[in-house]
Amino acid sequence: MNSWIENEFKDSQFADLRIKERILKMTLQLSSGFGQSIPMACQDWASTKAAYRLLDNERITEEDILAGHFSATETRVSATDGHILVLHDTSEFSYTREENNIGNTRKIRKNVGKNFVGGKQYFTKCGVLMHTTLAISEDGLPLGLGAVKFWTRKDFKGTEQQKRHINPTRVPIEEKESFRWVESLRQSTTRFGTPERCVHIADRESDMYEFFNEAKATKSHFLVRICVNRRTTSGINVYEQMRKQPVAGIYKISFTDENGKAVETELEIKFKTVELQPSDGRKAKIYGPLKVSIIFAKEVSNRKNGRPPIDWKLVTDLPISCLAEAVEKLRWYALRWRIEIFFKILKSGCRAEDLKLREYERITKLISIYCILGWRVFWMTMMNREVQTAPASLALTEVEIKILDHLFPQVDQRRKKILSDYILKVARLGGYLARSSDPPPGNQIIWRGLKKLGEINIGVKIGLNFVGN
Repeated sequence: MNSWIENEFKDSQFADLRIKERILKMTLQLSSGFGQSIPMACQDWASTKAAYRLLDNERITEEDILAGHFSATETRVSATDGHILVLHDTSEFSYTREENNIGNTRKIRKNVGKNFVGGKQYFTKCGVLMHTTLAISEDGLPLGLGAVKFWTRKDFKGTEQQKRHINPTRVPIEEKESFRWVESLRQSTTRFGTPERCVHIADRESDMYEFFNEAKATKSHFLVRICVNRRTTSGINVYEQMRKQPVAGIYKISFTDENGKAVETELEIKFKTVELQPSDGRKAKIYGPLKVSIIFAKEVSNRKNGRPPIDWKLVTDLPISCLAEAVEKLRWYALRWRIEIFFKILKSGCRAEDLKLREYERITKLISIYCILGWRVFWMTMMNREVQTAPASLALTEVEIKILDHLFPQVDQRRKKILSDYILKVARLGGYLARSSDPPPGNQIIWRGLKKLGEINIGVKIGLNFVGN
């Protein structure tokens, strides 16, 4: 059994020991056949049937599958210095089914053409929604997941129609779908055990008082992109105050745009400490004023490629007294896109949207296993870039190390077996050329290499049986 798989399930508690053994075996099969269907990964009818029975077992939940990984994440968080950036986001997994036994995600308007008579036409999208928190270090190294929530929708009532019957501001947050933001903040903070180190980072959908106050109640912190131009205790809203605020400085940044081109630009940065005032009504009775720091970063240099300008408006409860502290928070928020990379690994690498399973429970359990596999790919990719001293045994078995040594022998046999060296060997199996001018291998190269390594490992085991060793 792979040591990393055993580590991720070490603290898992199942109703039966045989269930844990089957989970470990199935995870190993899916890891070796990364991105393949269950029949392809299992290779025979008996193993395939056992996998389907496991996913059908009512005594197993998504929480049971991920419990060991959550515990392993806590261990990695404890071993990391500095703040822990907890990234929040929601992703949608879409499927096509003749008979929808899964559920729906949203309604989409059909493009019916000019000659359609009868008004707007919509269709419901079959699928599953997943809200996730991903813990990373300040350097961007993914440490693991902190909370995962699956759900699907049955009824779709228009927002305007609902507002005719009830004021949404009077509905408690616990009865809304947006409660997932608060719930995941609470769960991940509790699991990590060091709330003062946790900085919860999220996009504009989480810009709500309930999220801010949950961070305050758990003694953690938040860094959120602003969606609402809120009132302050001074009577002047946030945007108006920041418009009058002088520029604190200019910060030059470099990044790669969506076309893969290197871009250099400058941002003018403003920051100010304000006291937010809850809106009138129910929230004003529950929540008091909240002291926060506001950061505005806007691109000012000339742009030649026509891309949208950078314009970030952020709010955080962390104090900001100088330009360097504001730049630090901007750098942290820029790392929020790493959770989007994690979702890409699930969909493009694990191929979670290609599943042919017909039941909601089966799909969510299998995606839970994919979450662990996807995290491992992401972790190995970033370990190669950020950590140069970790031993190879941290992520690879003794047999895998020997296979890689045989395929790509080390020039200096006395050199220690460093994980970053072996990740490059895995990348070469995935098509990485390892030229001096090449950038570090990405996630796609790593998951291709791991898949190839798993296939070679099977061949090695068969060969050993043939020669009688």
